[in-house]
Amino acid sequence: MSNWSTVVAAADLAAALGQPDLVLVDCRHALADPDAGEAAWRVAHLPGAGHAHLDRDLSDHRKPRALGRHPLPDAADFNRTLARLGVRPGAQVVAYDAGDGSMAAARLWWLLRLMGHRRVAVLDGGVAAWQALGLPMETVPPAIAPGHYDAAFDERGIATAQDVEARLGEAAGWLVDARAPERFRGDVEPLDPVAGHIPGAVNRPLSANLSGGRMKPPETLRAEFLAIIGPRAPAEVVLSCGSGVTACHNLLAMAHAGLDGARLYAGSWSGWVSDPSRPVARGATS
Repeated sequence: MSNWSTVVAAADLAAALGQPDLVLVDCRHALADPDAGEAAWRVAHLPGAGHAHLDRDLSDHRKPRALGRHPLPDAADFNRTLARLGVRPGAQVVAYDAGDGSMAAARLWWLLRLMGHRRVAVLDGGVAAWQALGLPMETVPPAIAPGHYDAAFDERGIATAQDVEARLGEAAGWLVDARAPERFRGDVEPLDPVAGHIPGAVNRPLSANLSGGRMKPPETLRAEFLAIIGPRAPAEVVLSCGSGVTACHNLLAMAHAGLDGARLYAGSWSGWVSDPSRPVARGATS
């Protein structure tokens, strides 16, 4: 029986196909074209995989902008999504997207873990790695037996804007931003109305977690994150990004490195700048 809890290699996943408690979830998404991921899933997907849409299933856009561009779904709605995808408590879930896991496989991984589900992993390298090995894809809609899920989110894993504001005076290393360096510095801002970063944040682009499109070895990740967070316990660390999606990749990388337990500022930069009174920093350092 598999027991994957961070990332799984394509070859290992292929060997487990047919395992009765294995559930695959396609999370492909493109911010520039929100329908592209689901369309790609309809054309071809890993055997038996259902699709979770970032906007409809892994976010709740009925919520106010103050909670960011991708507000978290309510637990009841997420439970229904899990049931539709065939997930039951204890199932081995593997989420994947087109490549690195940041859009939005790591988001599904984190939401499940927030409900206490531990047997959930992200396919290392996504569809690209799967197809590079010539592994099978299906072109017909999967027949998914409905699952059942009834759990609540552990709110202790979520940081609010107020939590972040209360720590602005702390030494750097407690707040880690997953955005690309040019967005962190404030050189460009293609998505949000204000450029820059939260004062005191340290930049750790999600791309730094990867080597050749795959997650770096745990020992490498551990050394790199410890160099950022210093002596802090992971539970003292808050991760952010643009809207609470790609920061989940840093959460995944930290867990893979044995540094589990960091919190996500779910609103992230988009939620932070929804209040013009909050401070903004620009440049390579805060």
